[in-house]
Amino acid sequence: MSVSIGIEKVVKKYGDLTIIPDLSAQIKNGEFFTLLGPSGCGKTTLLRMIAGFNSIEGGTISFDDQVINQIPAQKRNIGMVFQSYAIFPHLTVRQNVEYGLKIRKIPKDEMKKRVDDILQVVKIEEYQDRLPERLSGGQQQRVALARAIVIHPQVLLMDEPLSNLDAKLRIEMRSAIREVQKQVGITTVYVTHDQEEALAISDRIAVMKLGIIQQIGTPQDIYARPYNAFVSTFIGHSNLFYGTVKKSGDSVSLQFKDGYEVPMNNLDSRVQNGQKVIISVRPEEFSMNENGMECRIISRTFLGKYTNYFLEFPDKTVVEDQPSIEYSQDLGHVDRIFEVGETIRLRPNPNKINVFTEDMEESLIKDVKRYDQ
Repeated sequence: MSVSIGIEKVVKKYGDLTIIPDLSAQIKNGEFFTLLGPSGCGKTTLLRMIAGFNSIEGGTISFDDQVINQIPAQKRNIGMVFQSYAIFPHLTVRQNVEYGLKIRKIPKDEMKKRVDDILQVVKIEEYQDRLPERLSGGQQQRVALARAIVIHPQVLLMDEPLSNLDAKLRIEMRSAIREVQKQVGITTVYVTHDQEEALAISDRIAVMKLGIIQQIGTPQDIYARPYNAFVSTFIGHSNLFYGTVKKSGDSVSLQFKDGYEVPMNNLDSRVQNGQKVIISVRPEEFSMNENGMECRIISRTFLGKYTNYFLEFPDKTVVEDQPSIEYSQDLGHVDRIFEVGETIRLRPNPNKINVFTEDMEESLIKDVKRYDQ
């Protein structure tokens, strides 16, 4: 039977170095919860704290209402899937999957039924008598997944499980993991730095930076309404522009540095006339418009369904030190592809763009939440 996980004001230190300063999150019973962030952000450290492999220097972690801080890892009833598979090379598929059940002294009849069932769920029953060396990477990962689930853990923890697979296998396996997780109904905490992977498989995502959760929400909410500029630029690509709020009576608009103005009807009531802001526009949120913002194409990439243009805007219009400013042109709805060096005019969609405070730390779009509990 799976459980909810409560993480309350958790602290992790190594000597004088604080990795996680004060982190709280609530993971629901049966949900697929992903910890997403760049290398070194603390996501694997937090996963290992839940597993019992790392000590907890402050706060509590609970399974349902039971605090597990002092419970040894081997008694926490968790299943773990690692990046390296960690399956035994000298045992067959069936023997690998049976291993945890033998340790728990499960009766032979029940063991056979459980193993038969899970091999069918993860679709490797036809390989049950093979040694791991005769399996593909994806098949080995299915063995690791079956071994973790067959013990009927309360929680399944997965640490970058697909990072050793090629691109096609990663897509195949993330679908398989999602399907198995929903079929079994087990609370799952999944660590990855791959944004597309997180968007594809998660019920909710916690985006982390420097040991701090920046936002928790559904994939759709985090992509469409990021809480701050870090989330906006880490999940997918976003172009950041300098802007100013203009208020006159009941009308509110955003003015870009080049004077281009966009009417807005979804800004938070706290915004003030003349307030400096950062405007975030994703590449697909631009459309061609003769009255739009002027820019020049400096390069382009043809990607089949669309063409990605790399743009140059007038000086001091965009926030400095961005890797690129981009516009994605859907080739199913256009007459021609533009040439490098051409000047074009683009209109940002006011219903889609995001607006942040000048320090980029907080959204100014109405009803955007940092933590969706």
